[in-house]
Amino acid sequence: MTVLVTGGAGYIGSQMVHELLDAGERVVVLDDLSTGFRWAVPDNARFVPGNSGDQALLTRLFREYDVDAIIHFAACIVVPDSVRDPLRYYRNNTVNSRALIETAIECGIRHFIFSSTAAVYGDPAIVPVDENTPTLPISPYGWSKLMTEIMLRDASRAYAGNHGLDHVILRYFNVAGADPEGRAGQSSAAATHLIKVAAETALGLRPKLAIFGTDYPTPDGTCIRDYIHVADLAAAHALALRYLRAGGASLTLNCGYGHGFSVREVTETVKRVAGKDFLVETAPRRQGDPARIVAASERIRDILGWRPRFDDLSTIVGHALDWERRLLSRFPRGRPERDLAEIT
Repeated sequence: MTVLVTGGAGYIGSQMVHELLDAGERVVVLDDLSTGFRWAVPDNARFVPGNSGDQALLTRLFREYDVDAIIHFAACIVVPDSVRDPLRYYRNNTVNSRALIETAIECGIRHFIFSSTAAVYGDPAIVPVDENTPTLPISPYGWSKLMTEIMLRDASRAYAGNHGLDHVILRYFNVAGADPEGRAGQSSAAATHLIKVAAETALGLRPKLAIFGTDYPTPDGTCIRDYIHVADLAAAHALALRYLRAGGASLTLNCGYGHGFSVREVTETVKRVAGKDFLVETAPRRQGDPARIVAASERIRDILGWRPRFDDLSTIVGHALDWERRLLSRFPRGRPERDLAEIT
């Protein structure tokens, strides 16, 4: 059997592909390369260029490769962009997911793991947030993911007696770091992930780092987030796949460590680990950013037996910096989009 990974040429998706291949799985990657990179897909995974909403293509892939499970990463993910261009997010994240779910059911796919987000919780009144916390997104990005969660649950119930689609919804908090073996990492020049941006700034690829908002109701006035290492996140997906194949019932789980760090704390950690000082400026708040969001992760630990290996901010930052140095060695200006043509 084969696992289809949508968005498998991207940051989290490519880490997942390595995780699956390491476990001996057969993998097909579907990615339109709008933000991912062909070179990020390992040679022993089959790569197919295309869109996760292309139902004719999906049908062919499901049948040709004997797909039994889907891990769905493909999405637009930048909260401020979703505020500026919400219809793009609803098309790419919600409409395309609907097409993928429908085709999966029509083709008899039994297992579906969905990459959701803590953004579905909005700006929660109580932190840490567990899976029963009300879902009240404050951005189109959050809504686009929540709509897909609802569609997946409704479809799973409605078609359970025919071609059932058992699923696990994983709500990520803030993904960071890079593959500990240096095989994958965040590579987009347009990335907005704090640790990625801070690492680039420490290595001289950006002139400064901006902190968006210093008047939040937190100890130092900056936003607090629960940062999860990308390798621990991929491991959670692998456990979810094993759970579903063993007959587990559909469920929703948070993916986070249960404690958070402020933007200022992260910035200082990057400076310390990199051994470099850099310019930090303050800027106005960004629309759609909650003040503080941290996961209650007991459920994923209890049900899946998830045991994080990299729950340490300095380790996460160190792996992110190592990846940036690898990009610099491969792409002279550290930006794959600019340098890929020159290298290949």
